[in-house]
Amino acid sequence: MGKTYQGGAPLAEVVRSGFVEGVHRGSVVVLDATGAVLAAAGDVTSPVFPRSSNKPMQAVGMIRAGLPLTGSADLALVAASHAGEEFHLARVGGLLAGAGLGEDDLHCPPELPVGEEARVAVLRAGGGPTRIQMNCSGKHAGMLLTCRSAGWPVDGYWRPEHPLQQRLRDAVEEFTGEQAAAVGVDGCGAPVLAASLTGLAGAYLRLVTAEPDTAPRAVADAMRAHPEIVGGTQADDTRLMRGVPGLLAKVGAEGVIATALPGVGAVALKIDDGAGRARMPVLVSALRRLAVDAPVLEEFAEVPLFGGGLPVGAVRPLW
Repeated sequence: MGKTYQGGAPLAEVVRSGFVEGVHRGSVVVLDATGAVLAAAGDVTSPVFPRSSNKPMQAVGMIRAGLPLTGSADLALVAASHAGEEFHLARVGGLLAGAGLGEDDLHCPPELPVGEEARVAVLRAGGGPTRIQMNCSGKHAGMLLTCRSAGWPVDGYWRPEHPLQQRLRDAVEEFTGEQAAAVGVDGCGAPVLAASLTGLAGAYLRLVTAEPDTAPRAVADAMRAHPEIVGGTQADDTRLMRGVPGLLAKVGAEGVIATALPGVGAVALKIDDGAGRARMPVLVSALRRLAVDAPVLEEFAEVPLFGGGLPVGAVRPLW
């Protein structure tokens, strides 16, 4: 049996009214521009599920298998975990309609948008969960279009043994430099492949340093050109890519995020309890070890805590 994740180190503390009421543990790795480990904490060599942080590599696999997209905005959507805003839904619907497909062809489950504003708008309008609103619907639309282009059956496109998923596995393993230690079922119903945080950070560095006019560079460029499509108007990774020119960033469920900046380095981290509130302060601390400096990092350096409607503390990094 292979290695199992050993758990992380204390990475962030929760301070309320000057009292430490909690600690978030996790693991983080910082690579320099050459891919060498510059700093690390916790277990960065055992496999974890990167969840949606795998999407850029999966998008590369789709392109190589024949994904018929010509616009970079559509490619960004295929690698997205979108907030379900109107411009997201219209673009997913357009991709499906252009291939003669519909929402019912998506395997991802019906859900409300993950973006708070979009979710509230749907509920106020009397709407409910739909497949196209699910944050992975862009990825699933890309999978369907790839199958159509490659001549593969659409039925069961999400199953690990389907030729599409085999090609996507090849891409993830190539870019992480690791064989998938485990294959699970992601929240959207598609396979999720396990890799170490060191492998994940290395994958992002390979994406941003790929040669022009290649599939990996196309994905990295599309995501950086259209950050609002990758996440949403208020999404963490969107705001980060807007605020740090050239940075590639993608969040994943359960407290995961991966980033890379060409000529600078890469970071991948996981918060053990899956708390999103600890993810960005730890990431900011890691990026500063690479001498990355931008006003947006100040916005993410601490997450405020409130009491009676007033700020009374913060979630702040320990590492």
